[in-house]
Amino acid sequence: MKLAKIILFTSLIAMTGIMTAPAAVQAQDMKIGFVDPRAVLERMPEMRAVQQRLQNFAERKQTELSQKERELQTEIELYQQKIGVISEQARQNEEERLSELDAEFRQMQSRAEQEFQQQRAQLMSPLLNQIQESINVVAANKGLDYVLNTTTSGGDVIILYVSEEIQREFDITDEVMAQLDI
Repeated sequence: MKLAKIILFTSLIAMTGIMTAPAAVQAQDMKIGFVDPRAVLERMPEMRAVQQRLQNFAERKQTELSQKERELQTEIELYQQKIGVISEQARQNEEERLSELDAEFRQMQSRAEQEFQQQRAQLMSPLLNQIQESINVVAANKGLDYVLNTTTSGGDVIILYVSEEIQREFDITDEVMAQLDI
């Protein structure tokens, strides 16, 4: 019985080795490229128009917020001037009203931020789609199995080291730009 367990265990180890060997060989044949889409995006001529539209949008929203903030500030100053001469009930009512105005202002700020993010996504989407399509074309032409992004959307570096030889062969950023005619 003990011999049967040893034979079974040995067979399992051998089978595992046989089954994982093709995977190791396949992993060696895998070609992985990388690209810096932010660099591509920054070089796209359409990006200037997108940035200008976003700046105009942000300035409009900032103007609206500044006006609302001034109105709130004026109401607070008026309340502070009359606080000593109004009744307790009037004071509570006025503080409640000011609290509601402040909440409205904060909601307005939040909505403005959400609207800006939606506007940004809407304007950037076509550019990002163009970049993705170009990445797909270049990757297919080079026979790449995977293409990695070199940075996060926040600009943090993901790929910390690449030898010059590998970078020359597998960095497709310039080829993606050429595919986009930039």
